[in-house]
Amino acid sequence: MSTSPVSSARAFTVADFDFTLPEHLIAQHPAAERSASRLLDGTGSEPVDRIFRELPGLLQPGDLLVFNDTQVVKARLFGEKASGGKLELLIERVLLPHEALDGSPNEVVGHLRVSKKPLPGGRLHLAGGLKGGGFDAVFIGRWPDEQGQLFRLRLEGPAGEDPYTLMARHGHVPLPPYITHGDDAEDERRYQTVFARVPGAVAAPTAALHFDEGVLSGLEARGVRRANVTLHVGAGTFAPMKTERIEEHVMHHERYAIPPATVQAIEDCRARGGRVVAVGTTTVRTLESWAKTGELQGDTNIFITPGFDFRVVDVLVTNFHLPKSTLMMLVSAFAGYEHVMALYRHAVAQGYRFFSYGDAMLLARSTAA
Repeated sequence: MSTSPVSSARAFTVADFDFTLPEHLIAQHPAAERSASRLLDGTGSEPVDRIFRELPGLLQPGDLLVFNDTQVVKARLFGEKASGGKLELLIERVLLPHEALDGSPNEVVGHLRVSKKPLPGGRLHLAGGLKGGGFDAVFIGRWPDEQGQLFRLRLEGPAGEDPYTLMARHGHVPLPPYITHGDDAEDERRYQTVFARVPGAVAAPTAALHFDEGVLSGLEARGVRRANVTLHVGAGTFAPMKTERIEEHVMHHERYAIPPATVQAIEDCRARGGRVVAVGTTTVRTLESWAKTGELQGDTNIFITPGFDFRVVDVLVTNFHLPKSTLMMLVSAFAGYEHVMALYRHAVAQGYRFFSYGDAMLLARSTAA
């Protein structure tokens, strides 16, 4: 199996990133223990089947692991319009006061599933509404502009309760669309990393779900350093591509921040000859956005496809991604198209579990990439 990617001169289409996945390989529940999931080691020319708890031994003293410390919020809410029509709201983002029309901390934007969209000023009753122990939302309009796909709302709950408090009390874990069961106590615990710190994501940085205290202790003993970034994963990560021409796809925006301490940790890592190991594609997108723009915080809609010039990340821990997705393109850009597609064929043949609750893989950046 060659680790050299197809020449970036090749004109890829979305269909090039398709593969056949038996439905029974889509993981509906996490492994019994976080680090007991499987790890497909794709750093060499041939795949090696491992267990995730072996990861510390696959890294080198002086390497730097960079995690995404975003925290998944219970962003899925159910309610009804004043007319009685049922609705579902998935809050994508809590707007900062300077982003809100009235400067308040109570404006949000999200996806609204309802038979007929309300008019501006329309009131929505969520989790029973204010009168039923829940809260209300006033529909303002589309976001970020009149043609935007998201909707802007102002939440009105009991005094002193901000959007995060309201979601924590009344919301549901926003499980991905391919997980068919409703959220339960197991999901509240396991669809969250052990180091989640900054609330704001509507999808977990799933490669980090495999880490537990045993693995973290093993990494420390191995001499592997740790740092963190924050990228609030949006629901757009699951959105299918609607164009066959890759260059016509419009990427969704996600908010990110990189602490100065992480910048210093990366500089120190380079100075000692270590490698930057990104845990998850969200970490890759954050670090490479910074490398591209020089901005330590802001919004990113970076779209990484074969031919991309990686400037920060050397090694990637990632889960298995949906066919024909932007994340399949990212990992193919990172480790080489032919190599990644061969690894996926191996994973399917060996019965690896796919997607958010599935198994992981370890990739090295192709020298040609």
